[in-house]
Amino acid sequence: MKAIILTDGKAGHENQSKAFARALGCDIELVPVAFKSRLCKSFSYLLDRLGVRTLGLFKPIDAPKSADVVIGTGSGTFYAAKALARAIGAKCGVVLYPRGYDLASFDCIMAPSFDSPAAAPNVVEIPANLVASDEAFYESGVESFRQRYTPGERPATAVIIGGPNKCSTMSAEWMRATLDEVFAANKGHEMWVTTSRRTPSDVESVVDSYPWDYRLLYSRDHFNPIPAFVKLASRLYVTAESTGMLSEACTFGKAEVVPLDNLNPGGHKFRRFVEGLEKAGYAKGCRKIDLSAQFARARELLGL
Repeated sequence: MKAIILTDGKAGHENQSKAFARALGCDIELVPVAFKSRLCKSFSYLLDRLGVRTLGLFKPIDAPKSADVVIGTGSGTFYAAKALARAIGAKCGVVLYPRGYDLASFDCIMAPSFDSPAAAPNVVEIPANLVASDEAFYESGVESFRQRYTPGERPATAVIIGGPNKCSTMSAEWMRATLDEVFAANKGHEMWVTTSRRTPSDVESVVDSYPWDYRLLYSRDHFNPIPAFVKLASRLYVTAESTGMLSEACTFGKAEVVPLDNLNPGGHKFRRFVEGLEKAGYAKGCRKIDLSAQFARARELLGL
């Protein structure tokens, strides 16, 4: 079986499409897609509601003439996935909730709970983002980590620090207070940490001041220890705005996953996401996400 993945160039979207295609058992071909203009994207909502699906709103798309399914993630791909699927006689599956478009004409919608999707026969609700990783990826990550650092016999507590976004903040004061709590709660453990490209420099300075057994500051070293953290740590703290990382931590490994709450007040989707994980026992607990039933339903909807 073959899947065409329409990619808007965003790694977080592309990775979720890849995870979906792999779960369906499909070979993958990536095809870039972009609207000609913002006006064309605005028109796509109206045309879709009128039942008109045209690739004329997009820059030239070099796509295969046949496939079993066309997959897209994110608003830059939803309409294109539907239009291309119609043009080549394929099914259409999308990830994330295509709000504003005609929902009934998608064959399958993999919609995260934090988007509050409407109940519909073609909507498959999932508790977190899809993650395009497998055991080989983690085995390689652990091997690379062990070449840099040899873990001891004590249990390991790992901390993954992202950065601020429109729904979260991150200050040096917050980081210091948070790390004081983390160290107090994990006495006797090995302590590991990694920052990210989004971590503010003053926050990194605070992180660097603590007595870690292993530390990776992104400003100094771009090695990725996260696969090893996920597989080897017994407890894993992740800043709450890092939805992709929280999804990965709650899906793989055996660690107890604890979100670090740096979210702004309000009922935004980041807050709904974390609260949903905690309510279901995926965060602040050791229960892991199993999407086998959701993927089985998706295969049924797509006729695969």
